[in-house]
Amino acid sequence: MRAVVLEQFDTPLVLSEIDKPVPGPGQVLVKVKASGVNPLDTKIRAGKAGHAKSRLPAVLGMDLAGVVEEAGAEVIGFTPGDEVYGLTGGVGDLQGSLAEYVAVDARLLAHKPRSLSMRQAAALPLVVITAWEGLVDRAQVRAGQKVLIHGGAGGIGHVAVQIARARGAEVYATGSPQSLKSIEDLGATAIDHTTTSVDEYVARHTDGEGFDIVYDTVGGATLDASFAAVRTYTGHVLSALGWGTHSLAPLSFRGATYSGVFTLLPMLTGRGREHHGEILREAASLADSGALKPLLDTRHFTLATVPDAHTAVESGTARGKVVIDIEE
Repeated sequence: MRAVVLEQFDTPLVLSEIDKPVPGPGQVLVKVKASGVNPLDTKIRAGKAGHAKSRLPAVLGMDLAGVVEEAGAEVIGFTPGDEVYGLTGGVGDLQGSLAEYVAVDARLLAHKPRSLSMRQAAALPLVVITAWEGLVDRAQVRAGQKVLIHGGAGGIGHVAVQIARARGAEVYATGSPQSLKSIEDLGATAIDHTTTSVDEYVARHTDGEGFDIVYDTVGGATLDASFAAVRTYTGHVLSALGWGTHSLAPLSFRGATYSGVFTLLPMLTGRGREHHGEILREAASLADSGALKPLLDTRHFTLATVPDAHTAVESGTARGKVVIDIEE
């Protein structure tokens, strides 16, 4: 089969012919239709994502949508012909989705939302699982809460806005001037972080009390801003990029709590993979109810133009999630 292979970090990706995988017990063979590109994919390629523990040579690509070709022994719930999607590989020793076929742990899959195309479905897994683990699993977002999403037009952010709104929360989101309309179109109140200070938007939108939930999808100084924007006592800060060194004093003085989200953990350890499938089933229901829709970049890429897709993500020129069409 054809696959895009990374032979060495920080070198060009190579379109190659490799052996078609055979599904083992608990695995299904998926004919890949589309592969989503995440910023993490480009960092892995550049050798700047040690936490992904990628082993070379590697086929990258974490997100996929496709069709079940064959089900291995002990697989329940999937049969040939099923349309599926999932966050299934591209890290550790798991083959990624930049290939015509991949054998994946069935626990990491769910049936594709009926209302979404393969391209749309492939855009969702990493970002929807990351958003869900923070908002639902950790913070138990619910109606009556005020939620602040940092980076509300970004990959994780735009999905987090939709999940929080679907669960009844009042949602606010920060962004740059050019992203404010996208945030408003998602149904959130947009905050221009370039012109509005933390104190100003906390005063304006919460009467100085702080937000019940603050989700940092940006990292760095934005996590520090999150500690300063959360509600006293009952507030909960979340971050998908809490990897730096930060002062906990602003959070501690509020008596608030913090949770980190590391979405790759079940893939790297093998523990908790069933929950990824559960989240994707919930997300499919949301999508089919009209409450969740990914924003896609309009450009079309193929296995032959994966480097161009990575460049689009790295350069910041993408407007929405970049997706690669595996079938040309």
